[in-house]
Amino acid sequence: MSSQGVIFKRCGCTEAGTGRRLGEACPRSAVVGHGSWYFHVSVTNLMGRRERVRRGGYRTEAAARRARDDVLGRSREEQTSRSWTVARWLRYWLSTRVGIRPTTRASHTQYIERFLIPHLGSIRQGALTVRQLNGFFATVAKQTNRFGQPHTPTTLAHIRTTLRAALNSAIREGLIQDNPARRVELPFRRRPHAPVWTPGRIADWQATGVRPTVAVWTAAQLATFLDSVTEDRLYALWWLVGLRGLRRGEVAGLRWADLDLDHRQLAIVRARTTAGYQVYEGPAQVGRQQPHRRPRSAHRRGATGAPPPATPGVRRRCRQMAGHRVRVHQSPRRTAAPRVPHPPHRGPYRRRRAAPGAAT
Repeated sequence: MSSQGVIFKRCGCTEAGTGRRLGEACPRSAVVGHGSWYFHVSVTNLMGRRERVRRGGYRTEAAARRARDDVLGRSREEQTSRSWTVARWLRYWLSTRVGIRPTTRASHTQYIERFLIPHLGSIRQGALTVRQLNGFFATVAKQTNRFGQPHTPTTLAHIRTTLRAALNSAIREGLIQDNPARRVELPFRRRPHAPVWTPGRIADWQATGVRPTVAVWTAAQLATFLDSVTEDRLYALWWLVGLRGLRRGEVAGLRWADLDLDHRQLAIVRARTTAGYQVYEGPAQVGRQQPHRRPRSAHRRGATGAPPPATPGVRRRCRQMAGHRVRVHQSPRRTAAPRVPHPPHRGPYRRRRAAPGAAT
């Protein structure tokens, strides 16, 4: 095929008996107005690779030639924008991201494969509009998750975040001029408030089974919990988490070298988390400051403030845990928090919104 491509005519006439298309053998191909004109050319995409572009449905040969010339006159970026679909760009964008955490990659993959590609994947990237995105989010909002509940505004916001990041990358590459995801209006996300488990709330939860999305223990409830697990092998761990509110990944990433009981120093230098069925370990994350959110302290990546004074019982349990770490590591049995008759709670929110005196 030449650099100018090929222009040809096709019709829908078929051979009697077999049903095969006649193509160029159609006896009426020379008749004006019979069939349509097509072209295909080879162009270079954004990655420097040659790919074929085929278009058709033109009434005259001159119209097909003008369309071919328009394709050949486009830049690589413009050609990629008009030929690549949203699905192709999303997968390419995700495959080229090297500076993101495994958990971030896993969440992007989920939103792309489960929501974005099934609904928007066939649309040409340069033809994506705000109206199409509004219809897409309205459709997703009516669907249900694996628990049979409608998708929350938080889920919709995370999907938009993934799409907006991918389209922002397309803008930086010169493929599109504007990001339609930036102008999509979504339902308001109300950040859950963490109430304290008062006796009235506990009674209502026990009677109805309905509980707040996020709730925290009082100082007395935390003390009762610690008293109930004094004989547990991981008592020192519950004591530390209860009084300092470490995040789950930070707790899982602790090593004995990070703890100095004599000088009351605890270094939060790493975190362990999961993405799918894989466990990843990396540096402890320092949160970005946002207007609606209290930022995480930058000193968390290093020596933190002193933990509460370690009682002799806590020191003894630490030595016991250190002595059993090899056996526990080799055992396939998983260790979970002891079951005690207390209302449910969320650890990270206890650190941010616990009642006064809960960490003393």
